[in-house]
Parts: sequence; C-alpha cells; structure tokens
Amino acid sequence: MRELMSPYILVLLAMFSLTAWAGEEEHEDESPGYIEMSAEQRALQGIETAPAESRVMTEVVNAPGEVVINLYRSAQVTPRITAQVVRRHARLGDRVKKGQKLVTLSSVAMAEAQGNLIEADREWQRVKKLGRKVVSEKRYVSAQVDRQRAYATVLAYGMSKKEVAGLLASGDASAATGEFDLFSPQDGMIIYDDFVLGEVVETGRVLFEVSDESVIWVEARLNPEEATTVALGSAAHISIDGKRWLDGRVIQLHHRLDAGSRTLGVRIEVRDDRDILHPGQYVQVTLETRASQARVAVPERAVVLLQGSQTVFKLEGDRLVPTAVETGVSSAGWIEIVSGLAPGETIAVKGVFTLKSLLLKSQIGDEH
Repeated sequence: MRELMSPYILVLLAMFSLTAWAGEEEHEDESPGYIEMSAEQRALQGIETAPAESRVMTEVVNAPGEVVINLYRSAQVTPRITAQVVRRHARLGDRVKKGQKLVTLSSVAMAEAQGNLIEADREWQRVKKLGRKVVSEKRYVSAQVDRQRAYATVLAYGMSKKEVAGLLASGDASAATGEFDLFSPQDGMIIYDDFVLGEVVETGRVLFEVSDESVIWVEARLNPEEATTVALGSAAHISIDGKRWLDGRVIQLHHRLDAGSRTLGVRIEVRDDRDILHPGQYVQVTLETRASQARVAVPERAVVLLQGSQTVFKLEGDRLVPTAVETGVSSAGWIEIVSGLAPGETIAVKGVFTLKSLLLKSQIGDEH
C-alpha cells in the first residue's frame, strides 16, 4: 500500500514546489522597499544628504521667557533745564546715528546763559590780547574764570560743544536766542517718544529712548533647583513660535528670588540682526546645562515616523533605504540616535517627507 501511494505523494510534492516558486516570483515583483535616485535626481527633488556625526548632547532646561530692552545698549534723551519743544527732527521707529539731531528746544534760562557767554568771551579775548603786562593780574584771572564759567554753564544746560563753538564764532549777541538741540547719544532705533510741539518740558523729562536692538535681552524664569544647573556663558536658544530659533548665551544670573513666583531670573543675550524679537514678547527658552558624552546625532528633520517606527533614509549607493532607529534626547534641533545608525553613515537630512511620500505611494501602487 505504501509503495502504491508514493507516486501520488511525489506529484503533490511537485505541485507544492511549483506553488512555492510562483509565490517567490510574485514576491520578487513587489516594491523593493527603497527608493533609487541618482545624485542629479536627488538635487532636483531638493533632497540633501549628510553623514551622521557624533555630537556632545547636553541636558537642557525649558523655561518661559520675556524679551526686554538691553539696558546696556539703550539711552534716554532728556533736557537738563525746563524748555519748550520748538522742532522735532525724529520720530518713533526711526533708526538714528550717534550725534544725529533729534529735537530743538528753547529756554529763557539758556538765552541768558548764551548772552553771558558771548559777553564773557568778548571780555576774555580783549584782556588776553592786552596781556598780563597791561592789565592787572586780578582782571586777567577774573576775565578768564568768567568766560570758563559761562562756557561750562551753556554746556551744563544742554548745548553741544559744536553749537557753542558756532555761537562764539558768530560773536553776535542776537544769536543768543535760547534755542539748542538734543542729539542721539548712540546708534539705534527710537523706541519711545512722548511729547508734542510747543509743549514745555521739565528737567529730566524723557523725550526719546534710543536702543540698539541688534543685541537684545531675554529674561527667563527658573525654579531655584534648575537655576543651579545653569552657568554664566551657557548656551541658550530662543523661539517665539517653536519653529525659528535664535542662539544666545547666559550673561547674568539673578541672586534674589521673585517674591510672587519664587523663581530666579536668568538674563540671556541674543543677537537679533533680523529684528525678530521685540521688548514685551513672551518666548520659549531652552538652556543648556551639563554636557554629557558624545553620541550619534542627526537633525530632527531627518527622522520621520514610518509604519510606527522612527525612521531615517540611509544612502547606499543610489538607494535611499528606510532604516528604523531608536532615538534618545533632543537638543537645539538635533536628536540622539541610540541604535540603528553608526557615525559616518550617510542619510537624507532634507526632503525626507518627500522620500516618505514617494515610498508610501509606491507601496499603495503595488497593493493595487
């Protein structure tokens, strides 16, 4: 009986082998699971590649922050005597240079001081010309002191040395009108002006505030425990929307807790040449703390979620092969790769979502 059934068994085995071979052939026709692109094709698609590198990943502290004026790069323009606003030469939002005229004022006290200076200067020039041999020592010294006192007074009232020189050069008493100008003490932008023409302003009234906003401050608030992990010079990263980030550094650590929030302030200096940050804005702050060992890291944009796994596209020849990886900590736009990628292996770092779309499209086409 066993000998009679053996031919049938052989036939069944042969049929099974053909079916298995056909299944293997069908499997070979499926999507290869990678995308093949030449360097030229990658360039056209906007896909860039770079080798994975070892980076020193740091622990970070996240905190809320507020943009504030850099007091070390700001100045207020105020009159030193009570005066009336005659002419305005700049307004809010203007960019000004150091020494640029901002406003013209007029004052009775300045007019008296200007007249006294012209009179004292004339007497001093006369006495000096006659010389010590002709005039008494007392008159000579008195004329010199009176002229210097009058000169110092107009400067103290707010005239510039250039304006004083022009006044003395004229030698005309009618030039003592009481008008004088206030100038910008630095380069920057006018971020405050609050007065009207004709207004009489008192001594010390702030007419303009000029600030250089190319380097601005951000005040972050940390709990005391977190603050102890941050040091002067620590790197910081600032964002208003979580997408665009500006680099900064810690320049000051406050030593007094805020009475209301029980937090410590950390002052961060940020270079802002593109004028993104403005005083009063609330921002996200990431502060780097203790550095750890070097780890394999890639840009965060190089990692995508594919079939439930964190994935990078590894370049092998002209093939971009999706490779599952295990990720770790992230910092300042970089993410640690715990496993699945070695230093020096080249991956796609730009256009990764394009690759993901192309791969999913090819798989959908194969299913149909």
